[in-house]
Parts: sequence; structure tokens; C-alpha cells
Amino acid sequence: MPAQLTETEQDSFAHMLAAVQAFHHKHRFNDRGGEDMIYRLALMTEELGEIAECVTKGKTTEELAEECADLLILLMGNAISASFDLNAAFWDKMKVLEGRGERIVDGRVRVTDYQGKKD
Repeated sequence: MPAQLTETEQDSFAHMLAAVQAFHHKHRFNDRGGEDMIYRLALMTEELGEIAECVTKGKTTEELAEECADLLILLMGNAISASFDLNAAFWDKMKVLEGRGERIVDGRVRVTDYQGKKD
């Protein structure tokens, strides 16, 4: 965590996003292909594979947390690269999800939009 931020600020989405923005600026992502969405998709796929490896190979919680953080940073960077408000998108989607029902599929809970889908 950046030393200059208080604990409350470190928990703030806005400060997290600002840190990712500063990282993009520092490395000139916009000028050097780092904000290309196809490239970013490849990076996210790589990170998701590393998360899968943590889960399937029994790696430590710390290793899993690091890989999840990498994916979160990339997702936040997508919002920067594509110029959308990820915080607003999150809350809009949570409203949609809260309105959905649940089903048990193969013994596990599943919350999704089932319109037009067969069991």
C-alpha cells in the first residue's frame, strides 16, 4: 500500500483507481499500446489462468490474492482505457443482480438471468 495514503484512503475505490491511472501515466500506456483492449484481453486471460493455477494446484491464499489483485488492476485499467466509470457500472450491475433469483445447479447456487434458458 502506498505509504502516503491513510488506511481509509487505501480502502477507497477512487484512490485505487487513481493509483492505476498513475501507473498507466508513468509507463505511458496510452502512447505505447498498453491501453489497447485486445492486448488487455490477452493480459486478463493470462491472469485468469494464473488464478486457475492457484486454485487447481493448491497454491497459498497469498499467491491467490496476488493473482486476483493483478486481475483487479487490469479491470480497473480497462475502465481507464475505455473511458467508462467502473464504480457506476459496478453499482448498476449489483442492482440487476439483486433483482435476480437463484437456482441450485449441480449442488451449487447460481444467480443469473434465466429468461429463455432451459434447465
